[in-house]
Amino acid sequence: MALTREEREQFLAEPHVAAIAVDAGEGRAPLTVPIWYQYTPGGDVWIMTGLDSRKNRLIGAAGRFSLMVDRIDPTVRYVSVEGPVVGTAPATVEQLRELASRYLPADKAEGYVAAAWKDHGEQVVLRMRPERWVSSDLGSV
Repeated sequence: MALTREEREQFLAEPHVAAIAVDAGEGRAPLTVPIWYQYTPGGDVWIMTGLDSRKNRLIGAAGRFSLMVDRIDPTVRYVSVEGPVVGTAPATVEQLRELASRYLPADKAEGYVAAAWKDHGEQVVLRMRPERWVSSDLGSV
């Protein structure tokens, strides 16, 4: 059964690891890899990736991307959202801290932030405006 707008936005706002998909060009399947993201219901989705990464280059060329999040407990549920990139800006350490604290326990987040900020190279934040949604709750199958 499809989720209501409120249900799908709330589900996307939870800290699931997403699968991002972006057009990889003629003769290639879409690039699909796991990624952390941030979302507040009614707003834009944002991700952080390396400025020189393949993801960033492909998203720049395509101008849009998709995210899909799912779970299997207590019911099988997923949300997929696709839309245009509406903003790109250099990442800040505060944004990295926001993502890390969303996905990691408090005692691990700051150590991750320090290491990632030092070792991952220049990062960029990409904002996507949700345009098309696909969602379902398959119950406890």
